[in-house]
Amino acid sequence: MYVDILGSEYEITYKNYSDEPYFADKSCDGFCDSTDRKIVICHLKTHPNYSNEDESYCKRVEKYILRHEIIHAFLNESGLQDSALSPPFAWAKNEEMIDYFAIQLPKITNVCKKLKLL
Repeated sequence: MYVDILGSEYEITYKNYSDEPYFADKSCDGFCDSTDRKIVICHLKTHPNYSNEDESYCKRVEKYILRHEIIHAFLNESGLQDSALSPPFAWAKNEEMIDYFAIQLPKITNVCKKLKLL
C-alpha cells in the first residue's frame, strides 16, 4: 500500500520478523526509512516477543506502530529529521515524543471530529 505524506509517496509493507533483518538488528518492530520512503511494520505474530499474544491484540499494536512510523514520516518530510542537534539526539527523532503523538492522535482526532473541526 502507498500513502501520500506531504507530497511524497511512502510505501507501507508488513513483513515477517525473520524476513527483515533490521527488526533483529535494531531490536524494533517497525521503522520508517526516509531515504527510500518506506515504512515497514512487523507482523507481530511472527515476532518472538509477541508469538504468544492474541491475534487481535497484535493487530491493535501493529496499528499503533504504523501511527508511530507515520509520524516519523511527517517529521522527515517536513525537513525535521535531523533538526535540533545531531542524530540520534535530534528532537524530531525522540521516541518519547513520537510515542506521545502516536498514542494521542486518535483522541485528538475524535475531539476534532466531535467539534466538526475536520
